[in-house]
Amino acid sequence: MTVRVTLSTIDGIPLVKPGDDLAAFLIAALDKEGRDLRKGDIVVVAQKIVSKAEGRQLELSGVSPSLEARVLARQTGKDPRLMEAVLRESREVVRSKPGVVVVEHRLGHVLANAGIDHSNVDGGKDEDTVLLLPENPDVSAAQLKRRLDERYQAEVGVVISDSVGRAWRLGTVGIALGLAGIPALEDRRGDPDLFGRELMITITGFADAVAAAATMVMGEADEATPAVVISGLHWAGAPATASDLLRPREEDMFR
Repeated sequence: MTVRVTLSTIDGIPLVKPGDDLAAFLIAALDKEGRDLRKGDIVVVAQKIVSKAEGRQLELSGVSPSLEARVLARQTGKDPRLMEAVLRESREVVRSKPGVVVVEHRLGHVLANAGIDHSNVDGGKDEDTVLLLPENPDVSAAQLKRRLDERYQAEVGVVISDSVGRAWRLGTVGIALGLAGIPALEDRRGDPDLFGRELMITITGFADAVAAAATMVMGEADEATPAVVISGLHWAGAPATASDLLRPREEDMFR
């Protein structure tokens, strides 16, 4: 059976500022293109524009580093003010070495710099502004879904994506930081393989796969395409949240 999946950017979204109505921006851009959303479409939105709309920008000039932050800054060669911001957003420092600090974010994600970023952030002449992750990406995704469902009379999925590194491989890849309306995982255990053998351990990261696919279209630099619509995907699992993607600590072989 032929499966056709399409990924298309939502163009014309203006630069997002704190307090902007992100759902209204998405709707206006779609309407301008004469596009509707349909049941089963998935809208993937870059974390950065969600964080910007929610006012998650931080001025490092106003941050006073703690002793712990200064020690971490010496270990990593990073700005002590940035290390203080990382610590405030984290539960635990997992690894640190020159140039790198990996933490468990307060949301449970293990990632570099607590997801705090300078890129695609207007930091002024001193480059003092950084962007934090959304306060609660699952809630942000649910709010966007509600607005889009109301406007288009369709049950859509929403994923808030970010790019992160991985323990076993080089390069960054998109993951789902927040989601609404789609499964986090697809449990294929019990299904037959091509030769009729029963799958015993296969659980796919459905939401992360969606985010990774969309990131390929969004780009990582100056493309200015922070939202993508994916059409044609099918799934069987119940809607979940991104927290369902987190590996339990007792199963984490890296800590």
